[in-house]
Amino acid sequence: MRIDLRQLDMLEAVARHGSLTLAAKALHVTQPAISIQLRKLETELGLALTERAGRGIRLTEAGREAVQHAHRIGQAIEDLRENMRQYRGLVRGQLRIAVVSTANYFIAADIARFRKQHPGIDINLRVANRDGILEMIEANESDLAVTGQPPDDSELVARRFKPNPLVVIAPPDHPLAGRSDLTPQDLVEHSFVFREPGSGTRGAMVRAFREHGLECRESCVLSSNEAVKQAVQAGLGIAVISQQTTQLELETNRLTVLPCAGLSLTRQWFLVYRNFRRLPPSALEFRNQLLTEV
Repeated sequence: MRIDLRQLDMLEAVARHGSLTLAAKALHVTQPAISIQLRKLETELGLALTERAGRGIRLTEAGREAVQHAHRIGQAIEDLRENMRQYRGLVRGQLRIAVVSTANYFIAADIARFRKQHPGIDINLRVANRDGILEMIEANESDLAVTGQPPDDSELVARRFKPNPLVVIAPPDHPLAGRSDLTPQDLVEHSFVFREPGSGTRGAMVRAFREHGLECRESCVLSSNEAVKQAVQAGLGIAVISQQTTQLELETNRLTVLPCAGLSLTRQWFLVYRNFRRLPPSALEFRNQLLTEV
């Protein structure tokens, strides 16, 4: 047997009213129903909790101790209800989101907007490459993930929410700079700075050139957008990178874009989450915020 919360309510009502009849009336049950449940509770605890007192009933010392515990349990349950109301109302909670490094350039503005509306929500933001963030989703270490390539996994939902154009960048003094008639073949005659294996940008670059039967010649492999941009500025090669990461370098003339109309570098950002897992309120709210921006 197990202690039933209803039994504790009945014991507390008996203590309050000093009568089985009045306790039954207050709880809208019959007097025999209270008697049966109190006997079950006494059997479970192995002690008498009530005793006759004239025409009424009173608690034993053990019964008074049990009522004190019942009060604490009742308060704990009320605290639980209040805490859950706060989570539902986004007064408190945690937003767990994992993003690829390129998305880190714009996701901060979205998070800031979310925090302004829900200041009680803690933010757990993790940055990794595409393979890394998908592993976090699968391990339940994050509720949402942002990637530029939707996963091929039936257990994951991928919702597009923002364009992610890629561009080819070069130093301003590069031999191809300033040309508007570039072809993919023109580009592969020069060395490329690659992102690391597992990077969505690297995967998109390789696929775009393979559509033309071409392979890029590798100059070096780097694991962040900042490192790639620095390498390109230093003359180590040209690179494919998200346009959203290049604003400052283009404005200050440290980099230039090599336009190539024949290269398929138009992509989308995707919001990824498990299709069978119920999202917590904070993640559900942030998901809806991103999707309504489309």
